[in-house]
Amino acid sequence: MPLFVLGQFTGFVAWMLDSLLSAYFWILLISVLLTYVNPDPRNPIVRFLRGATEPVLYQVRRLLPFVYTSGLDFSPVVVIIAITFAQRVVVGSLYQLALRIGAAGAV
Repeated sequence: MPLFVLGQFTGFVAWMLDSLLSAYFWILLISVLLTYVNPDPRNPIVRFLRGATEPVLYQVRRLLPFVYTSGLDFSPVVVIIAITFAQRVVVGSLYQLALRIGAAGAV
């Protein structure tokens, strides 16, 4: 019984992490698309999107100075690749672990 619960908890953690990463992906994508429209910076939605994405993008720009060249900012691409990697590797591994723990608890 305890292994079954641990497997369920691990599956929940994997699902929650996957959901958070997916939500952040969409927040980042919307924020990037808004830069082409040049919205009102006082708009609360725009302020939320900037507040949610700029700290991460700033860290990427600081760590990888080559990302911001010739007026093009590639930091969102780096973050999207990192999100995809985390979803494939980390979340996928957690789901596999949850299945293995659940199978071991069922025996």
